Amino acid sequence: MAVVGSILFGFYAVVALFVYAMFGGGTTVLALIFAGSVLFVGVQYKIGKWAALRSVGAEDMPEDDPRLREVHRSVERLSDDMGIEKPRLMIAQMGVPNAFAVGRKGAGVVVVSSELIRLLDHDELEGVLAHELAHIRNRDVVMMVVGQGIASIVGLAAQFIVLFAGDNDIADLFLSFIVGNIVQFLVSLFVLAISRYREYVADSDAAGAIGGGDPLARALEKISNTDHSRSQIDENASALCIFGEERSLLSKILSTHPPTEKRIEKLRSY
Repeated sequence: MAVVGSILFGFYAVVALFVYAMFGGGTTVLALIFAGSVLFVGVQYKIGKWAALRSVGAEDMPEDDPRLREVHRSVERLSDDMGIEKPRLMIAQMGVPNAFAVGRKGAGVVVVSSELIRLLDHDELEGVLAHELAHIRNRDVVMMVVGQGIASIVGLAAQFIVLFAGDNDIADLFLSFIVGNIVQFLVSLFVLAISRYREYVADSDAAGAIGGGDPLARALEKISNTDHSRSQIDENASALCIFGEERSLLSKILSTHPPTEKRIEKLRSY
């Protein structure tokens, strides 16, 4: 994570230096660049969290239902074992069995679909819950928001540099738009590669928390064998979910998740 953070900061630092140089330097400009970037990423983080929960109609998970009370107890035990506070638990009708986590340590939220609770056995469900708790403990959601925020900042800065380095005519406007999108896309490819790697890490941490990888492997098999054409999960929330579909080579490159069969194979080797 230190290496990942350093590389992301490197992308940001290069663009910040360009903008800094264009305005002739000065501590005020540098402070404005930093403050504006932090504000941009912070707003993106808050809006993204709210939008993901709202998109699936997530509601607080009650404890009066015996099956749901069992979920609460599992999360309490796993959270204690993993050294984090118990996150807020929510439930949603997603049309398909799935789950995702948002937030960070001390302010995390785990959303579980009612379809997932009905589909999985207890140990399989614990594997999924441990995976989501690992994301919160490892600050993966925060890192991905920062990564996508930096990609957006770099893209916008590239547009700005191209636009003001030229003659400010209509040709420069179109060129800046194209260059900005290409630059943002290239940085996003790196961020997506990080996301796929962090899924493997969360799988590994979950296997350690529950004493083996087989329950989570079985859960992923059941989830992947479900008809996902009925999914009510939008694109933004889907990127956070434990299961993400992948089909073509391009979709695998642009996916936030590694191939499910590879995840299952790794889990069964633990």
